[in-house]
Amino acid sequence: MMPRKTDAESTRPSRAHNYLAHPAHGPLPALLLVLTFSTGLIDAISILGPGRVFIANMTGNVVFIGFALAKAPGFSLWGPSVALVCFLVGASVGGVAISRYGEHRDRLLRNALAVQLALFVVALAISLAAGTPLPIAHKLLILAVGSIALGIQNAVVRRLAVPDVTTTLLTMTLTGMGVDLRKRDLVTATRRLLAVLAMLIGAEIGAILVLNLGVTAGMVVATIVLAVAMVGATLAARGAPNWATGTALS
Repeated sequence: MMPRKTDAESTRPSRAHNYLAHPAHGPLPALLLVLTFSTGLIDAISILGPGRVFIANMTGNVVFIGFALAKAPGFSLWGPSVALVCFLVGASVGGVAISRYGEHRDRLLRNALAVQLALFVVALAISLAAGTPLPIAHKLLILAVGSIALGIQNAVVRRLAVPDVTTTLLTMTLTGMGVDLRKRDLVTATRRLLAVLAMLIGAEIGAILVLNLGVTAGMVVATIVLAVAMVGATLAARGAPNWATGTALS
């Protein structure tokens, strides 16, 4: 006869749970990994679709603006500039959400994702209405709406203050992963590795969709992923979870 598990053993989190959750942050790491995947997907669409513009990675847009100012061939001021300005607008909208819901991380993420999803539905509608190939004006509109959505996401994720998953910036994630390995903190290092892989796989899938089926197909998938994240955030917010009022950045 096999020995029965004790109560402590039966309630102990699984190893997989340790990688995807956190005592102070609950399911937020898993939800943010979904958003990291969507970030890779979205940036692949914006780079390969509207062309040489990041919707999520503003560092890249600043570099592209520098290239355009130097008159490097193939780079335009318009796309990166529109994305940068609209990202700042989105970050400001995120700031408004933080001022209202910042003490309740569950509500903050759920409501921000609802707005972000609505914006991507608008961007998808623009793409469907414009047809193929996308006119310049429609490309800029899609970039503007998408950048507002990602500005909101970045502001909210900063407030959530989950240390291992930022959803957009991987440089510090990779740096932290190296430090974690040196400290032999395998759980945190693995969580950060999952963030890198999520963005990598998202970018690959986004590229495959755009190159084979077009921008609209990629946007449909991105919208579905955001809908999944919003449903997950809504379910996670039920029952006043302990992590909802955890420590966050101001």
